[in-house]
Amino acid sequence: MDGDPAVEPELDTFSLILPLPYRVAVILVLGIWAWAVNLHYLAILKIDVAGLIRYSNRTTTAGSSHHFRTYRLAALVSIPLIISLLLFWSVTHGQASLVLAWEILPQSYLILLALLFILPLQRLSKAGRYRFLTILKRVSIGGIAEAQDGKFGDILLADVLTSYAKVLGDLFVSECMLFSRKYSSTAKPDRGCGGAYLVPIIMSIPSMIRLRQCLIEFFRVRKNMKQPGGSISSGWGGQHLANALKYSSAFPVIVLSALQRGYDPNKIGMSEAGLFRLWLFFVFLNSFYSFYWDVAKDWDLTMFSSTRERNSPEHPWGLRRHTHFHTKEMYYGAIVVDLMLRCTWSLKLSPHLDHFNDLEGGIFVMEFLEVLRRWMWIFFRVETEWGMLSYQCFYEEVVNIETVRVNRGPASDDILLVDYAIDNNKLDFD
Repeated sequence: MDGDPAVEPELDTFSLILPLPYRVAVILVLGIWAWAVNLHYLAILKIDVAGLIRYSNRTTTAGSSHHFRTYRLAALVSIPLIISLLLFWSVTHGQASLVLAWEILPQSYLILLALLFILPLQRLSKAGRYRFLTILKRVSIGGIAEAQDGKFGDILLADVLTSYAKVLGDLFVSECMLFSRKYSSTAKPDRGCGGAYLVPIIMSIPSMIRLRQCLIEFFRVRKNMKQPGGSISSGWGGQHLANALKYSSAFPVIVLSALQRGYDPNKIGMSEAGLFRLWLFFVFLNSFYSFYWDVAKDWDLTMFSSTRERNSPEHPWGLRRHTHFHTKEMYYGAIVVDLMLRCTWSLKLSPHLDHFNDLEGGIFVMEFLEVLRRWMWIFFRVETEWGMLSYQCFYEEVVNIETVRVNRGPASDDILLVDYAIDNNKLDFD
């Protein structure tokens, strides 16, 4: 994981074993496995993820369940990755010159991975891949469906993309170096490839997507209020703006990180220590604002609510009345893990670990941990949405779901959870 000057100035030991294109591929494939586990465990809890995201509602057998098909897809994309890695290690033997020369192997796998998602192969979960690409196309420009058309799925995917922001940046760097005459894509990553600000802009795109989605939701609420007979049950849209502010808080962190990486006092007009303190302020704000939102909004827990709600005898301290996971410790554990992984930047405050995020191995570990955090977040976010299910009706195989906050009723200007599908009536769970 350390840079090894005895090997060659261009490559550290970690990059000799796992060059940048392979790191991107590994995290992308792990994401497919993680989604399969999400679907599997939630299915065990009788949570219909497909219904929540308005995917196919046809009855599935054990051999054709959504999680089984996702496992199969994950296995099919993993096999060529393993073969490619073994072949790469066998021909390079950890020698820097050979690692630089054999960039065709990891790049070929990335092309194969893209083709496996695009080609209309029936045995590779064609319907699921097509639905994924359809949603990706819509959210890639910040679009978001109406509630009855799968808005929840759009939000899930867009939030996942925010966790893959650094991976997307590395994917661009890898391809930029591939087409550059100066580099091999398996060389030490040049994160200034394409210009000092192009990679930060690419990393900002997922947050821009969610920002635009929040603004679309805000204007939908405002439009609904102005229509004759329009409902005011969703409030004036304040929480959409608050959510937009959360995603906006990521931009200063990305920009300041880029400025620190290529620090030039003549261009910035600020000392390096001052730049670091400014970065520290914004990363602290972004991390704790996001952590609050995870717990209080996305998971609908009462930890940050009033003392009365937090200490209510109807539920364990800081949780909510209706839960689907088996023990309260799972919720408390998730809160602690989410906080820890939201604050991995704090390693820079340690005199012994302050350069960990600058090492290639350290960057990979940070990217992996963020994807792991998002994997955990999905369990509780989907469970929360399902827990707010109070009524279902089926119209031509499309599920219309009435949702309410089971913890304390619908918020006056909620973001997603008060999109009633049936008459805005509230039903009691008891």
